Amino acid sequence: MRKIIGLLFFGIFLTGCYTSSLTMVGPATGVASGKLSETATSATFNHIVKKQTGKTALEHVLSEKQIKKLVQQIEKQVDVIKAFYHTDKETIFLESALYKVKSSSLFEERQIQNIIKDSHANIVTVSPEFFVIEKTGFRKDTEKLREDLSKYGLLQFVRSGRISVTKAPMGISQILNNFKNQNKKNE
Repeated sequence: MRKIIGLLFFGIFLTGCYTSSLTMVGPATGVASGKLSETATSATFNHIVKKQTGKTALEHVLSEKQIKKLVQQIEKQVDVIKAFYHTDKETIFLESALYKVKSSSLFEERQIQNIIKDSHANIVTVSPEFFVIEKTGFRKDTEKLREDLSKYGLLQFVRSGRISVTKAPMGISQILNNFKNQNKKNE
């Protein structure tokens, strides 16, 4: 019975789960394939599970060895040079967000300028109808700015998936050279 529940759980939430474990793949994969509601549900579920337990939903279902095998399978399916599995402790990670806000808010609401300044965000473009703010930080930081800006006519909001680098050296030049040499042999 436990295996059946695990498999159902795995099947329903896998599409979004792998995004929190891979360096080069983000939630945009689900959105790009037309599964916006499924991606949003998976991402929300993963965030809640991780916040409550300290583990991703995928880590509850699979062992680390199984996750690494899954990473190898995804690497074959997704258009990336190489996929890696890393824990949060092994990486430095952030996300980027863009916020499109009514231009009238910038000039009529003085408080919005303080919100932008206090959040260490940047205005990247201004037009008569709207302006765009960019913020890089942790999810809680980008979410707080979204909540703060929603009072001032937030027109659009988009956030990247997690982007990260490893704390330990990875020898990317060597990995790329090996990939290049392997492709030459296959030609």
